[in-house]
Amino acid sequence: MKLGLSLTACAALTVASIVLLPAGPGAPVALEAAGQAAAGAPYYPPAGGWARKPASELGMDQAALDAAVRFAQTRESTRAMDFSDQERIFGSLLGSVPNIRAKTNGLVIHKGYVVAEFGDTTWADPTYSVAKSMLSTVAALAVRDGKVTNLDEPVGRLVKDGGYDSPRNSLVTWKMHLQQETEWEGEMFGKKDDFVGTKAFGEGERKPRELKRPGTFYEYNDVRINRFGQSLLRAWGESVPDVFRREVMDVIGASNTWRWIPYHNSYVTVNGKQVASVSGGTRWGGGVWINAQDMARFGYLWLRGGKWGDRQVLPPAYVKAAVTPSQHGPDYGYLWWLNTQGKNYPGLPATAYGARGAGSNTITILPEQDLVVVWRWHAGNEAEFVKRVVAAIKPTSMMR
Repeated sequence: MKLGLSLTACAALTVASIVLLPAGPGAPVALEAAGQAAAGAPYYPPAGGWARKPASELGMDQAALDAAVRFAQTRESTRAMDFSDQERIFGSLLGSVPNIRAKTNGLVIHKGYVVAEFGDTTWADPTYSVAKSMLSTVAALAVRDGKVTNLDEPVGRLVKDGGYDSPRNSLVTWKMHLQQETEWEGEMFGKKDDFVGTKAFGEGERKPRELKRPGTFYEYNDVRINRFGQSLLRAWGESVPDVFRREVMDVIGASNTWRWIPYHNSYVTVNGKQVASVSGGTRWGGGVWINAQDMARFGYLWLRGGKWGDRQVLPPAYVKAAVTPSQHGPDYGYLWWLNTQGKNYPGLPATAYGARGAGSNTITILPEQDLVVVWRWHAGNEAEFVKRVVAAIKPTSMMR
């Protein structure tokens, strides 16, 4: 369901009053928003709709915001519209990819309300490594529910499927997986951890190197992330997508159009049943296929510290740890990109963080500015757009 603007209207992005976004028959989105605002509580959008406010009403310069959006619309991704470049870039496929994608699109959420939307934000596309931040969220739920009691504990104490039996892999902890510092050695679904070979890894192939001790070296590695995804499956005793849907997406009112698609060969046996083990990206196909509106809800959950309405979905301590830099990473938390050094998101505050996927498909979260920006299928660093959005926020508005 669209947020209430045609593509032509989206390009204009001029709004003058609260717009009631579709939320099903008779859903009182605007009234609910007004009630929450009056009470001083953050606004949480109900399922099926998201209230919109004029940027000027929230202390933003409408003309500056419109200019930021026009900038974003000129930064279309260079990725092939039909995904015909997928195997050249990433290597041989293990799962499906679409035969067409959307053009650049996005949403700006400020103080809980939609202040800008452009392009087709209802198009469910692969979001690539944004799925890693979703895996982190499933790990947070595992901590909340006692499935994982200590992130510093070796995964092999709980997961007994052979993946952590070797002396090296037995040292790997849950936290190392979350920070991509495992140096786990092995193969997942036909892809080896070393990324050696053009056929298997495309332009992402790497030269052989000596492995370091687990926990002492960062490497962005989708094979190891796939191992982590399967370990979460083992911890829960059910598929990761089922957990994510029940405990997150249904709670935050996401649509039913998103999917977490497995590889063709990534099924494992759990309690006598075949269960899909999913990836943390779409490097080799599959992964999370989702629209920008649902991505915005996911980002908004994290902006609010893992809380949705009166429900604390994610443990606050986990959320805090997730946006704390690891010792060896490139300003990296628990599968979230950080900006404490000002390098990942140039020109944005040190407290900014986000989820990043190839394409590029991104969610950027700025707690100090009460801002979530989803930008899909764009070229360049997302900070180029987001810093223009931030510049549209009048300094006095954040004092209200």
